[in-house]
Amino acid sequence: MIPAPGSPGEGWSRLSPRKLLLDPVKAIGQAIVPVVIALVGISQSDTRFWPFIFPVVVVAPLVFGALPWLTTHYRLTDSQIQVRSGVLNKTTSTAPLDRVRSVDLEASLLHRVLGLQKVQVGTGVDDDRITLDALALADAQALRTTLLRRREAEQPAAAPVLPAEDGAPAPAVVPTPPPSPTLLARIDWSWLRFAPFSLARLVLLAGAVGVVAQFGDDLPIWNEETATSAWAWITQFAIALVALVLAVGGLALWLVVSVAGYVVQWWGFRLVREHGSLHLTSGLFTTRSITVEEAKVRGVELVDPLLMRLVGGAELSTLATGVEDGVTQVLPPCPRAVAIGVGESVLDQPGPLTEPLVEHGPRAHRRAWFRQLGNAVDVTVVAGVAWWLLDFSGLWVLGVALAALLLAAVAGEASYRHLGHALHERHLVAGSGTLARVRTVLETDGIIGWVVSQSWWQRRIGLADLTATTAAGAERVLVRDVRVDVAVALADRATPGLLTDFLEPA
Repeated sequence: MIPAPGSPGEGWSRLSPRKLLLDPVKAIGQAIVPVVIALVGISQSDTRFWPFIFPVVVVAPLVFGALPWLTTHYRLTDSQIQVRSGVLNKTTSTAPLDRVRSVDLEASLLHRVLGLQKVQVGTGVDDDRITLDALALADAQALRTTLLRRREAEQPAAAPVLPAEDGAPAPAVVPTPPPSPTLLARIDWSWLRFAPFSLARLVLLAGAVGVVAQFGDDLPIWNEETATSAWAWITQFAIALVALVLAVGGLALWLVVSVAGYVVQWWGFRLVREHGSLHLTSGLFTTRSITVEEAKVRGVELVDPLLMRLVGGAELSTLATGVEDGVTQVLPPCPRAVAIGVGESVLDQPGPLTEPLVEHGPRAHRRAWFRQLGNAVDVTVVAGVAWWLLDFSGLWVLGVALAALLLAAVAGEASYRHLGHALHERHLVAGSGTLARVRTVLETDGIIGWVVSQSWWQRRIGLADLTATTAAGAERVLVRDVRVDVAVALADRATPGLLTDFLEPA
């Protein structure tokens, strides 16, 4: 019997009482900047309001931080997980247990100090996630295990064994124990050598430089006299030596940032297959525990970034339905052989990540070149307009044009070499990428439709873009610049019968 919804105490539970320490600290952290600014402004104008304002700025975060614990309750029934929250606007979130697709655990540094974890329950819809922000560590682990093992309990029972015809007793049916967890990958600190070749954290470094540049003019040590003196001191040395020092300093800074970021993100990394799911844990300060149901994994994506490819590294992600963004990176930058091994284990089939792809021919080759040459022309036109408006030396325009053409040639050749497709038993394989080499593998059972599109130029040379639509990942897998007849034949072989009504009779 499912208990009827009622007040707390009728099957309902609160979050951990330690949330009373967590939320006030978070509220104070969020309010500290505007509060300090307000207090500084008041102190410079009139101090008569201090006896009234100081209690407010201290007590208010504590009160508002305590409200979530006082107003949030949850319970697990026979068929649902239910969460009630809110003060004035009451909200009740429910999720059927048979629709639970993922149970992710996360713990910031403050969570870990207090022995808490945040639980996020996914139901197959990106925006429909039930969050319990502060459960005790044991309760969070128990809830996750209960929700994931329910899928095993819902599997069809084995057929009963009938007694033998001679009346002999039937052998006892021994239930099959669930498979033990299988470790697919764990952190190997020799992989740190790949960290400097991943440019994912270059954005953070650029942001830090931008912040310094934004506020650099306000620093007391930076003024015209200081800048002139510094430049005069620098020019006393050889320009080549100064450039070398700057290059070495920048490289050293990048090494520190990239390696530190790698350690913080992937500390304690483990990828385990258990309860029919892929379970990933990692993180130094904020720990993450991400679960992806294998039944919802429709493929993988292997990415070889340009610099990482030079040292034999790669990254691996899964394409799944019912998870946030659809793409989950399940391996840190690591040796390509490791990424391929884990990818084949997830696909449960060797070959799609290693076998050669079908080339798209000379027409696709020329189109790859012309696409990049068009970008070079755009850059040259922009440089010409700037030369016309600003009246600087035309040699700069010529240099920009030559550099753009050279880069376009390299990019065009690389994009064609990465281009290709294959149909490997039950997987569609698509190669793409310009500087980074990307191989996307999608289960043909996960394809829900096809789109064949042609631009004006593609129609003139008989090429088309073939798009497999799916509910997983980015919801589309593109096979670019393939012959029209090859595209239709590929779609028909991947999903027999789906295009029968659209194919012309032989």
